[in-house]
Amino acid sequence: MARISRQQLIAFEELDSHTDLTPAEQTTWQAARDATDHAYAPYSGFHVGAALLLADGTIFRGTNQENAAYPSGLCAERTALFGLAAAQPGHAPIVGMAVAARPSNGDFGPALPCGACRQVMLEYETRQGQPIPLLLPGRDGTILRFSTLSALMPFSFSADDLPAVS
Repeated sequence: MARISRQQLIAFEELDSHTDLTPAEQTTWQAARDATDHAYAPYSGFHVGAALLLADGTIFRGTNQENAAYPSGLCAERTALFGLAAAQPGHAPIVGMAVAARPSNGDFGPALPCGACRQVMLEYETRQGQPIPLLLPGRDGTILRFSTLSALMPFSFSADDLPAVS
């Protein structure tokens, strides 16, 4: 039996500063950072904010929401996406997304979406039929720019993987 070794690469840009962002990206980036002020994180002390930029210029925010029964909480990325879908059915396409995170008493730092958030993010990108660019905080104040959410989930599970419903 032959074995084939393969390698999967993730395409992204690493920017030195928020000044390298476009004006629309700067607005989305700052909205995610501002959203961290509204996170409910009494247990972890880790405040996460997410911001969605819609094609009509609207910004929709989400924050992490913790619960004493730990699995009952929800990440900022999912509160933003689920909240948008619930509050504005038929909303304008999402044309940008940003995530920011900081400890209760500290500076902003790296924050990468968990696997569940990545799966949900990809589902929303697939639903709208066009890429959603993403900005994530990297190490040492850098910003990671992804042109599509699918870059975070190269081996994702989608509706195509489900049996046809008859």
